[in-house]
Amino acid sequence: MVYPHIEYHGPAYPDLGHASVPAGPRELDSRVSDGIHIRLLWHAADGHLFVAVHDDKTGEAFELTIGPGDSARDVYHHPYAYAAAGHGRRSRSGPPAEVGSRVGAAV
Repeated sequence: MVYPHIEYHGPAYPDLGHASVPAGPRELDSRVSDGIHIRLLWHAADGHLFVAVHDDKTGEAFELTIGPGDSARDVYHHPYAYAAAGHGRRSRSGPPAEVGSRVGAAV
């Protein structure tokens, strides 16, 4: 189908500047099991992935940065195994961080 009335000759993906990149992380997946919230998050500003874990019963929480050699799916499904192996853990207590904030993120 041809649209002769459309004459845009600019780039296919014009540069929208920094306004198009959200400031906080974007939730890609989440699950809750027995009061434990596990979320897979992606930070668009720098492109890194991390998993946030929060236990409602104990108030414990930690985040794991997913490194270049790690499988995001494995870290998401087995965060306690990665935390036990010492993969970028930083503990905190309190409610889970809202999407859009990076409280306690491991760097």
